[in-house]
Parts: sequence; C-alpha cells; structure tokens
Amino acid sequence: MSIAISVSALPHFGDLPLPACESPGAAGMDIAAAIEADIVIAPGARCAVPSGLAMAVPVGYEVQIRPRSGLALRHGVTVANAPGTIDSDYRGEVKVILINLGEAPFTITRGMRIAQMVAAPVIQASLDLVDTLDATDRGEGGFGSTGI
Repeated sequence: MSIAISVSALPHFGDLPLPACESPGAAGMDIAAAIEADIVIAPGARCAVPSGLAMAVPVGYEVQIRPRSGLALRHGVTVANAPGTIDSDYRGEVKVILINLGEAPFTITRGMRIAQMVAAPVIQASLDLVDTLDATDRGEGGFGSTGI
C-alpha cells in the first residue's frame, strides 16, 4: 500500500535528494540535513535540524519522524521526541529534533541522513468520561508488572 505526499522544497533544500525508500521492503525514507554550515551537538544537547521540506500529508495519515539506528548505536544521536509527528494540516518546514546522548560532540554536515520518515494511518479517538472502568487481570499494575 502506498500514498502520495506532496512536498515543497524550500530554498535551502537546494540539490539534496528527496527522501525515498532505499529498498523494496523499507518502511522509512531517510531525511537529509538541509543546513548551510555544520552543526555540532554537544553531549546532552539537542537541536532542531531543518530538512528544507514542507509537505501536505493526506487527511487520515501522519508522517512519523524516527531515529536512524546507525546514528543511535554508533554515536548516541537520536530523535528527542521519537516518533515526531507531522500532522495532515501542518504546512511548515519539517525539522528534526536531535539529541546527543553520546559521550562526544557530534557534527552534522549538509546532506547527512539524520532521521527517517514513515507514513502511517491515523485513527482519531474520542474520550468518554465514565465513573469506573471494566476490571482486568492486570488491573493497575504497570512498569514491569507483567515480568521481565
């Protein structure tokens, strides 16, 4: 299944490649950093990195911004609000909030693949306020209550 997402390249996008699935089974499309000068993220710091793209996600879908596993494993750099959500009614620039959880400064260069985007269907829910909830075997057990 696939959907079409209209994208607009902002002036600083320049000659960067559009995100695209790199293999037939890929769920995500890599997003490149659309920056003019290198950005250094110190350990523990975070930064909103521009993609140079705006998009019109179809109603009933979202685009999730997720970490790239290689950056996370090798450098401790990940998406701070993973997954970030691009809603169907947002038309501004997509920016990726990266955080450096590693021990060394990390340098982002123009065109570096910094995250991946995944299109996903959205189901909107409504909340019904009730006096009591139905009982379950688990009950109020949380955080590790079902075992390791």
